[in-house]
Amino acid sequence: MNFNKHCARLTVAFSVCLGGIALAQTQGDPVVLTITATATAGKAPAADSAGKEKAPAPSVVTFNMKFLKSLPQRTFVTKTPWYKDPVKFTGPLLRDVLAAAKVKGESMSAIALDDYQAKIPVSDATDYDVILAHQMDGKTLTPKDKGPLFVVYPYDSKPELQAVRFYERSIWQLKALRVE
Repeated sequence: MNFNKHCARLTVAFSVCLGGIALAQTQGDPVVLTITATATAGKAPAADSAGKEKAPAPSVVTFNMKFLKSLPQRTFVTKTPWYKDPVKFTGPLLRDVLAAAKVKGESMSAIALDDYQAKIPVSDATDYDVILAHQMDGKTLTPKDKGPLFVVYPYDSKPELQAVRFYERSIWQLKALRVE
């Protein structure tokens, strides 16, 4: 069995053991985003056979780039503090990615490849057209240029988005979201 097949099977097995699901796994396509939900809004706490409350098992969902690109794509041009000129970003809306993962919560931790983390309110995904950009100015993002995924707000669409708190939530080299 080749290494990629083995890794894909281990990912699915691990997700099933945690009570989660694995989505969008195709042979040879590496996982680019893992979403873990530690709690789901509206769910009552689970109980064991003795009636004692127990924490629900986290759900784990993985996505490859092919699946993320199959979601509706949003493109916008915006100014950022990281680039001199306005930049065109393309990617799926964060709210669509969360819906595809079937997770709900109040906040999420966005985690980068270097393990840098930032808290993002889940409400940002519904209140603003936040995208997980995989392209910048028509070119595929790589880890050398903030890829493969970059959390980008449409900063120019509303004056309130031109604030440090939103820039701090714009994680590049995104590898995981932990929804709580």
